Amino acid sequence: MLFPLLLPVLAFLPCVLSKTVTYDFNITWTTANPDGKFERKVIGINGKWPIPTIEVDKGDRVIVNMYNGLGDQKTSLHWHGLFMNGTSYMDGPVGVTQCAVAPGQSIVYDFVVDQPGTYWYHSHLKGQYPDGLRGAFIVNDPDDPHKDLYDSEIVLTFSDWYHQQMPSLIKRFLSVANPTGAEPVPQSALINETQNLTVSVEPGKTYLFRLINIGAFAAHYVWFEGHTMQVVEVDGVYTKPMDAQMLYLTAAQRVAVLVTMGNDTSSNFPFMGSMDEDLFDQVPEGLQSNVTGWLVYDSRNENPPAKEISEFDPFDDFLLEPVDEEPLLENPATSITLDVVMDNLGDGANYAFFSGITYVAPKVPTLYTVLSSGNLSTNPVIYGYNTNSHILRHNDVIEIVINNLDPGKHPFHLHGHNFQVIYRSPDDAGAYDPTATHDNPAIPMRRDVVLVNPNGNLVLRFRADNPGVWFFHCHLEWHIVSGLATTFVEAPLQLQSQVVPQDHLDICTAQGLPTEGNAAGNKVDFLDLTGENRSPDPLPAGFEARGIVALVFSCVAAVGGMMVVVWYGMADVPK
Repeated sequence: MLFPLLLPVLAFLPCVLSKTVTYDFNITWTTANPDGKFERKVIGINGKWPIPTIEVDKGDRVIVNMYNGLGDQKTSLHWHGLFMNGTSYMDGPVGVTQCAVAPGQSIVYDFVVDQPGTYWYHSHLKGQYPDGLRGAFIVNDPDDPHKDLYDSEIVLTFSDWYHQQMPSLIKRFLSVANPTGAEPVPQSALINETQNLTVSVEPGKTYLFRLINIGAFAAHYVWFEGHTMQVVEVDGVYTKPMDAQMLYLTAAQRVAVLVTMGNDTSSNFPFMGSMDEDLFDQVPEGLQSNVTGWLVYDSRNENPPAKEISEFDPFDDFLLEPVDEEPLLENPATSITLDVVMDNLGDGANYAFFSGITYVAPKVPTLYTVLSSGNLSTNPVIYGYNTNSHILRHNDVIEIVINNLDPGKHPFHLHGHNFQVIYRSPDDAGAYDPTATHDNPAIPMRRDVVLVNPNGNLVLRFRADNPGVWFFHCHLEWHIVSGLATTFVEAPLQLQSQVVPQDHLDICTAQGLPTEGNAAGNKVDFLDLTGENRSPDPLPAGFEARGIVALVFSCVAAVGGMMVVVWYGMADVPK
């Protein structure tokens, strides 16, 4: 008779065990020199950089009181990989779920974390986070199915580093002087925002290494000399353990691996992050693409240099199976095909396109348009042409087909969900053929960032069970600022029950920004998009990138020639 009496107590127990974790963040400038080559301004928190790792337990409520103390830049925070169920207004991408936080303004991010695993947080505005506003977010889980397999855990972030700040780099990247769209190449690679990192380990122990690529551009090949990794989680999804000698960690991906130390303490061992140079249009002379850390068994040992390897042969994450064995989602109700193209527009700059549309943020955050548009919220027109918005019905199975019609690699990230990876073609396979026979996995690998191969294709599926406005974009910062993004407006009628906190609305109002209406800010006629933010006009017929290059250099040569003539004409005539 005692057990029935205990049921209400047991049901209440998770609420009792959960706690509220509060952080007070003043986003400020500071200085750093992480690669030892160049000291520069970086974006820190509370005057310090690297910024702190957020660590909570599953079920905790997280409150972040954020103040923008930068003085000269707006900002925001995005909680990468966290679904924000019921609080989509806390997701953080500017123009999608909120206005930017201006200097001197404050915002409160308040949400419950109901997902265990490895995540990170970063600014989601104008490619800002590579200037330093990026850090790990770890959610511990008492029910981790692998918890008995390891003794301790260690967080390792991998990143690229630029000596110049992002605003100046973006200005040059998106300009007529760079018509081919060549992305700026980083100066260095970092581990935990530094180089020559040492990690003390004990012989015979097994460690859970949480590996996170928090970089802007470069993917990293990652390996531990003399040790085998065992993959047990990707992007917050527990997986059945699989051995790996080398990983390919593209921008924004996370992988948790078990690594067991040997019993011999006579040697220390390097572990490596090597930037994928295939991503760079040109490799600058002298670029050091590798960054080395060491597993230190004994501090009295020397830390040996890494051994050269003959080729990169990373583990194929497509082979992974989630522990929960979620079966293949069948019979998608909606299939969205996105063709990836890079091309020039009328201003001469090179942009990125999903099916002919390059993303431009609207005047009203898309979420706020949903909440103020009533039954018109199911009409994609009101969200603006350049948001490339797709309406998803509640609980439908959604299929995304990505045809990468570009010779580059692209890591795609979905906010608010993870997705099943149904099919990934090899390089140069061209567009996806839905009529062909494909051997889809019965239990697909699931994650929230996945790489599509050059000139290849990718098929993803997820269930639209999380009402919200969710961004889907390439996570190479150069490509998101050039427009490689689209918007999923999921279950808009159900979403209208959510209420945006007043302080979120206030940061818009204080800047004179509308919080109601369509993408153009029109709240009288939602179908009138006059004055909406649009991309530059297309190039005139017949223009190509090589023509722009020729025109630019012809103009430069002409100006240079005229300056020589003027200089010669002003010189003194010799006697």
